[in-house]
Amino acid sequence: MNRRITQRELDDEIRTYLATAGTPEPGSLGDVLRRLPARTDASRGFRGLYVSHGLLRFAAAAIALVLVVSAVGLPLLVSRPGSATPSASRAPAPSASKSIPPQASAPPAQAGTFAPTGSLTVAGYGATATLLPDGRVLIAGGSNDSGPLASAELYDPASGTFSPTGSMSVGRELVTATLLPNGLVLMAGGQDKLGAIASAELYDPATGKFRATGAMTVARAAHTATLLSDGRVLIAGGSDDSGPLASAELYDPATGTFSATGSMSVGRDYMSATLLPNGRVLIAGGETTSPQEVVLTGGASATDNAVRNVASAELYDPVTGKFSLTGSMTTERSVQTATLLSDGRVLIVGGMARPDTAGSAELYDPATGKFSATGSMTSLRTQPTATLLPDGKVLIAGGWTIGGDFATADLYDPTTGAFSSTGSMSTARSRASATLLRDGRVLIAGGAVDVFTAMASAELYQS
Repeated sequence: MNRRITQRELDDEIRTYLATAGTPEPGSLGDVLRRLPARTDASRGFRGLYVSHGLLRFAAAAIALVLVVSAVGLPLLVSRPGSATPSASRAPAPSASKSIPPQASAPPAQAGTFAPTGSLTVAGYGATATLLPDGRVLIAGGSNDSGPLASAELYDPASGTFSPTGSMSVGRELVTATLLPNGLVLMAGGQDKLGAIASAELYDPATGKFRATGAMTVARAAHTATLLSDGRVLIAGGSDDSGPLASAELYDPATGTFSATGSMSVGRDYMSATLLPNGRVLIAGGETTSPQEVVLTGGASATDNAVRNVASAELYDPVTGKFSLTGSMTTERSVQTATLLSDGRVLIVGGMARPDTAGSAELYDPATGKFSATGSMTSLRTQPTATLLPDGKVLIAGGWTIGGDFATADLYDPTTGAFSSTGSMSTARSRASATLLRDGRVLIAGGAVDVFTAMASAELYQS
């Protein structure tokens, strides 16, 4: 269930747990969640910090890493070669019939460096970022210490500033944003202060306003949204109050309605979704639940649903409307990034995997339907951003680990299969948004530091 707790209460719980816990490595994030003390006074009169299922699992992952480091030492903080994406759908190209105003030239900057730019008007993490046909970037949703955000704003690369735009009808975190062929942006589902929601909205850049559209067939958060080749949007998985979902549905912009389509083989949330060149959609990893017997006080036992990461992957075929299994990843992952490379392969990076493989990466080859290990990041980082650059390399920026948040960044080179360090941001951050601008720069906006402290600053990476 969702809980309203204070940051101080959460910090105290973690400290108490670490002070009394033994050193054995937890078997899963679910193990850590079950070991945390039960909360019986969740409605105290403090100014509450809203913590969703995903954020609790996020904190639990940090605890799991602490325990492993205490058992085997600090060398795990540096990733070593080993077996190896609220990911974004590819946006359609701007229509040739639309007039796109030219943008001002960017100030000279050295390649491979970050430079500060204007700040968000509302600090937040986990927001969506959508490159609009006119070159501006829509930042919407996410969360901060007040809970899920309904606000939205626009970044103008010409002026380097953010400005407020229309707000959504409800605050949404763990929401998806998809640029439609007609230039509107579909905001679907997500989670408000009460739980997963089914409603959806459309943002119109011409008016700067959101308006309601058809609702999903079921409420879901931490799902994926992928723009298909025919203009429809595939919404898959996610979770509601009952747990991870296997169901999927399609949004048709022509009618403004959602309709059910085939279901995945397993319920999953926090997975990645990537549109492949052949028109199919790769769904990889994520979290699921499975029954597990637990021993209660007094020796009695009961069945509980244990949370675990999965390695399996599936392909959705828009022609048949069905999912089918494909090769599995080399390790279990959730909240990983997934980037379609120029050669049609998919780069999977990081995620909440086993602590000894969280810095690893792997490649999916649609021609063989298999995953294979590739180079490891220079640092073990969770929840960074991943952006395909014009030269075919992938920028991995920020993220967090047991020692704190990262300001550093890596570049992945598909020709060598290796990661190398590039410039560092001026501020460490995780759960930020990343957007490739039309001039080749990358906008890194918002995010969090120290897990839950929302940020407003933004930076530009010069590729």
